[in-house]
Amino acid sequence: MTGERLRFATPEAVVFDLGNVLIDWDPFPAIAAGVGPDEARRFLEAEDFDFWAWNLGPDSGDTWADAEDAVRRSHPHWLEHALAYRTHFLESLVGEVPGTADVVRDLHAAEVRLFALTNWSHELYPHAPENFDVLALFDDVVVSGTEKIAKPDPRVFRIVAERSGLPLDRLLFVDDKQANVDAAAALGMQAILFTDAAALRTELRSHGLPV
Repeated sequence: MTGERLRFATPEAVVFDLGNVLIDWDPFPAIAAGVGPDEARRFLEAEDFDFWAWNLGPDSGDTWADAEDAVRRSHPHWLEHALAYRTHFLESLVGEVPGTADVVRDLHAAEVRLFALTNWSHELYPHAPENFDVLALFDDVVVSGTEKIAKPDPRVFRIVAERSGLPLDRLLFVDDKQANVDAAAALGMQAILFTDAAALRTELRSHGLPV
């Protein structure tokens, strides 16, 4: 691993995923706010409905109205649950993931350029900067729902490179999903699988970053 890292120059910018890396996101409280905890649990564990796949629609550029209409047609018994998620979305933003915002602040103080690449719907993303001041430290945030391309599609990583003005191999990407980390690495990006802020800080230091 060390030998592999030595072949890379120190990254010129770090690209952060947001959900469950910087912002603790959990759909359960939002759905529970509308239908109660037992029904929310049934919905998220349902064998006849895949919430995560459904949520990827708006993350990929679909409107929430279209996504909810699809449930109305195909799974009317889950409609109230699905509607509760958007209505109470702010409840899903539980808080900052412990320690990660401090890592971001330290990188910013060291004048390391910062970008974010998040699978998030265009309509709901504004809740993030309104509630998490640390996002103001990023040079730019690429929102999948706005671009209509979600991770791990290689095209969305190339958008980050274009926005940064840097080649992919000068960017270091941090995400909590292995598929997204693998996709970034396949494009030549340096990539870290996020587990917690302490481990992230150690990994960033091993890539030559001042945190």
